[in-house]
Amino acid sequence: MVQQVFQGIKVADFSWVGVGPQVARELAEHGATVVRAESHRHPDTLRLLMPIKDFQSGIDRSGFGACYNTNKYGMSVDLSTPQGKEVAKRLVKWADIVADSMTPGTMAKWGLSYESCREIKPDIIYYSTCQMGQKGPFATFGGYGMFGTSYAGYCHLLGWPYGSPLPTINNYSDFIAPWYLCATLILALLHRRKTGQGIYLDQSQVEAGINFLGPTILDYTINGRTQCRAGNQDPHSAPHSIYACLGQNRWVAISVSSDKEWDCFCQAIGSPEWVKSPKFSTFLSRKKHEDELDRLITEWTKDYTPEQVMDIMQQSGVAAGVVRTAEDLFNDPQLNHREHFRFLDHDVIGRMAYNAPAYHLSKTPNHIWKPGPCLGGDNKYVYNEILGYSEDEIADMIVDGVITTDADVTEVLREQ
Repeated sequence: MVQQVFQGIKVADFSWVGVGPQVARELAEHGATVVRAESHRHPDTLRLLMPIKDFQSGIDRSGFGACYNTNKYGMSVDLSTPQGKEVAKRLVKWADIVADSMTPGTMAKWGLSYESCREIKPDIIYYSTCQMGQKGPFATFGGYGMFGTSYAGYCHLLGWPYGSPLPTINNYSDFIAPWYLCATLILALLHRRKTGQGIYLDQSQVEAGINFLGPTILDYTINGRTQCRAGNQDPHSAPHSIYACLGQNRWVAISVSSDKEWDCFCQAIGSPEWVKSPKFSTFLSRKKHEDELDRLITEWTKDYTPEQVMDIMQQSGVAAGVVRTAEDLFNDPQLNHREHFRFLDHDVIGRMAYNAPAYHLSKTPNHIWKPGPCLGGDNKYVYNEILGYSEDEIADMIVDGVITTDADVTEVLREQ
């Protein structure tokens, strides 16, 4: 097996939900040893979300929860207990990186603030990621990515003209923030190698999300113009939308951004009489009559599959793409060629597909070998082999409730 880029790096992962665990997952899938600390008394929210195995509730049955934690070792510990805090400190002493994605103040309550961890391990690299960052008037603003995307301005831009704002279909900032942290962690590791010094990284997920609205922010800054909802339309393209195609709930996206592309588009659809109308002769006139234009285009696309429309358009030099379903993705020849979906056998869920990284490193490729752990599924290995506790000490901690078990899951959680 080729040595991976993060081989030898050790991570104490106290994070939960999306951003923090995803960052640690990227390290794990490229060779780092990552131990994820959780509690049955307060399980990660993702462990309770759909899709779940056979639609039966259980903290180890969520595909969502499993896919964010591949290659990690799972331990259970109650950090509210004095001995649980001591276990956590021993894990910090073992680690090179500590991961935190709790509301500011939570880790400090457990004696695991950056300052506390630095006393245990002077060269520790510590990253915190939360909605607003660790300091400021809104630092304790808690929540998930749906709140972050709204606060960052995304929802103001989503929806139909003259309609109300719409939420993003997913917690969009959760898919932006991890990559800033991954890149910064690489720099932090290089910095430590060069200087011997650790570092504290404080990320605001809202600020990470705002970065992806650069053109909108510049438009206001330079032109004083506040962009608003435009449905599927684009100020620089016409047509620009998704169009119904042959089949049940099948769609294709088409975008035309110049007169040359418009000519190519007209030829691609056979130059029907309506394309010669003065209504569509210029970009400005096409924008003015865009609703009518979209209706006429749909009259053509509805007789073709989305794949056929995409091929016709792309061969004519027009941007177009199929609106993919999950089934389409699994059958996609390009994704299959790149081995994007990796199948692993989870102890409870069974055989399941996991997303591989979208990037391939030529000299230190990723290796996905372990499904997301069941809660506490690697306790014996972590407590014994990594932390050095004896069998008797482990047994005592189970009896005392320091190491949580399935028996600690409340009935309310079981029913979720």
